[in-house]
Amino acid sequence: MESTKRSLLVAWDFSTVAEYALDHASIFAENVEAEVVLVHIVKKESQLEEAKGKMAEAVEKIYNEKNIRPEFIVRDGSIFTTINDVAKEMNAMLVLMGTHGIKGMQKLTGSWALKVIVGSRVPFVVVQAPPVQKKYSSVVLPVDFKKENKEKLSWAEFLGKFFKAKMRVITPKMPEGQMLQRTKANLVFAKKYLESRGIDYEIDTADGGNDFAMETVEFAKRIDADIILIMTTKNISFQDYMLGAHEQFVIANSAHIPVMCVNPRTDLSKYGSFY
Repeated sequence: MESTKRSLLVAWDFSTVAEYALDHASIFAENVEAEVVLVHIVKKESQLEEAKGKMAEAVEKIYNEKNIRPEFIVRDGSIFTTINDVAKEMNAMLVLMGTHGIKGMQKLTGSWALKVIVGSRVPFVVVQAPPVQKKYSSVVLPVDFKKENKEKLSWAEFLGKFFKAKMRVITPKMPEGQMLQRTKANLVFAKKYLESRGIDYEIDTADGGNDFAMETVEFAKRIDADIILIMTTKNISFQDYMLGAHEQFVIANSAHIPVMCVNPRTDLSKYGSFY
């Protein structure tokens, strides 16, 4: 599917959390003038026609309940690759996906969500609950020692420009050393970047008593943030999926705060401007 209009892709499996993802997509669509497209993945080619019928019914129900009529795509394949294939074909701006938390038997669901995300060249917005309001005005932006921190700043600009959002930058508390120096350098870069683009921000330092991912979530809960903006780990390992990478903890946060996940990439210049 080709379109000159911005596109937002919503992973659709007829679940309640998929409906939440659609609700969040509608907010993005309204603010960035984008079209919403649902994508549903089936395992076998023989299931395509039946699934298309179900999707048509779902879209009609969405129109009756929400007064929006998204387009839809049905593909056979794997959720780990096909969602991202469609996003690339469409040149989608964002993919929105609903997920469950990591408690009990749902832990594997959280792992699957992370596995889908890290295969994408397009940022994901992962949600567990319906939107609280019609904009994302408070964005938690963790900045640590990793060089990839700089890549997510263009998406901080995106949120700042379209939603007039304030960046609530949080950095880890750490002892003197190389990692602290790198963190400070990243923080200076972030400040200059945000200031040069007229993005409002405030800087806080974590207490240092817990893992930085945990402290990021606690901070987001404390300030009642609308969304958390994170980078995924480059070359994430299988063990991370099974044992729980830092990103998985943030994505499945207990406060149900939406999380925008940006993957490390080499062609960031493509997204140098959003307006």
